[in-house]
Amino acid sequence: MSGRLDEFIDLDAQEPRLVRALEMVAPGTALREGIDNIVHAKTGALVIVADPDEVSFLFSGGIKLDLDYSPAMVYQVAKMDGAIVLNATATKITMVNTQLMPDPTILSLETGTRHRTAERVSKQTPALVIAVSARRDVVSLYVDGQKYILEDIPVVLAKANQALATLDKYRMRLDQIATRLMAMEFEGGVLLHDVLVALQRYELVARMAVEIERYIVELGREGRLIEMQLEETMMGVAGDKTALLQDYLVESTDEGLAA
Repeated sequence: MSGRLDEFIDLDAQEPRLVRALEMVAPGTALREGIDNIVHAKTGALVIVADPDEVSFLFSGGIKLDLDYSPAMVYQVAKMDGAIVLNATATKITMVNTQLMPDPTILSLETGTRHRTAERVSKQTPALVIAVSARRDVVSLYVDGQKYILEDIPVVLAKANQALATLDKYRMRLDQIATRLMAMEFEGGVLLHDVLVALQRYELVARMAVEIERYIVELGREGRLIEMQLEETMMGVAGDKTALLQDYLVESTDEGLAA
């Protein structure tokens, strides 16, 4: 995206680790291909993506591999019962069939053993933990103790398109308010309430854009069209908001504070 748009939709600054996780498992990546193979095979799996030194204290048993990652290889080792451990960039399979022993006193709201372990590991370490359900075809990401369920591409696309339609309405309303505010400026009748209403609309637009950006990250190569539509809809918004703030933001002065 353009620099100005990136400043306005700063998803990476708000949720950097979630963004990184979604990028790693986006459609078209080798990791996503391996996960999809496990889903189709209905074997289930628990995959840890982290620097081995940061999570090795949780391991009990297992087999050291240190092999280059490939979707075919991860599909094969998922047939074993234990967890699969990848390095932080998901380019190496470092351990397989290992049992994870997170702190049992860490609160978990999950019911299944695999997902409960995944949640606790993500709370106890900086690892990305991927839990693939054997029976429900559900893939859950755990980052810093937070759960994010990966949905099928058609579902994410439908949500993204619905969010784009909502954003279009928000943008139209924002343009109407901005036009009215400009007319009031010429008449010299702008009130604080009018400026706050405009800023509120900018915030609504920004929040919806961040939601769409998350869908784009999750879609990977499938989200290019959505990204182009988002860029077109958001064109000029960041600059207009900056101009509004510069026009109406009153900076405190030393004299004003002394008074």
